[in-house]
Amino acid sequence: MERRNKGNVNEGSKEKGIAMKVSRVSIGVNVILSLFKLLAGIAAHSGAMISDAVHSASDVFGTFIVMIGVTVADKKSDKEHPYGHERLECVASILLAVILMLIGLGIGIGGIQKIIHRDKETLVVPGVLALIAAVLSIIVKEWMYWYTRAAAKKINSGALMAEAWHHRSDALSSVGAFIGILGARLGAPILDPIVSVGICICIGKAAIDIFRDAMDKMVDKSCDEETIRNMESAIISTPGVEGIDLLRTRMFGAKVYVDIEISANGDMTLNDSHKIAESVHDTIEKEFPQVKHCMVHVNPTNPPKQIAAMHSI
Repeated sequence: MERRNKGNVNEGSKEKGIAMKVSRVSIGVNVILSLFKLLAGIAAHSGAMISDAVHSASDVFGTFIVMIGVTVADKKSDKEHPYGHERLECVASILLAVILMLIGLGIGIGGIQKIIHRDKETLVVPGVLALIAAVLSIIVKEWMYWYTRAAAKKINSGALMAEAWHHRSDALSSVGAFIGILGARLGAPILDPIVSVGICICIGKAAIDIFRDAMDKMVDKSCDEETIRNMESAIISTPGVEGIDLLRTRMFGAKVYVDIEISANGDMTLNDSHKIAESVHDTIEKEFPQVKHCMVHVNPTNPPKQIAAMHSI
């Protein structure tokens, strides 16, 4: 028996709506924050804050990648793509992971160069306005991280989760800018590049995690063990199911495809076995909304014990 999740037609549009709303908020916040940090950096003579403003502006580009990826992934199945386009969201996640890694490397390399080639005579002590801008940036970008992360978890979006970490990278960059500006004002400008190297490591790890998650979804990795155990419990508790012969899952972008083989009484009618299969499908559909496609096959129960014993001798 093969059936598709009836609720997923509207569910996809709902998920796209959530992603688009978060992305629009992200663009608006980043544009306003970038302009404020740029003006503060210029007025306070802070190169660190001007660089941080450019970093925030780059987030807008990443958000557009998310919007394109989610929009294309939401397209309905067609003749050339009968299984849909969900994997294209993984492509957006991979692009964002690469951007994150490049940002992290840029911050780290810049920090190392400052440590090696520092020249105290050319340093200009930044004004207090730059510190205020850095604190505001940390607060706003950290809030954007948690806001976007919550939406990503709600709709199981790898691209949106990558965008959340993009916000976190900006918050970390602002932390580095704050420490650097404060250090310069206290007579210890070396703090800025040292912190930058640490931020580089954090951003790099996040980029690698996002890249791995996207690649797993591109190559049909199975669901996590907890999800599989929960599926097994849901299937075996369905009336009429006597055993599970096969349970196979695979990630397809943010969605899951499931193949199930159950054993049931071989003496029942075709209609009765169909009802059991339908009940299993409906249970999976209800309890696991991320499932896009579910196939249920019914096998007759094993032969009587004495016959099975003869075959095993």
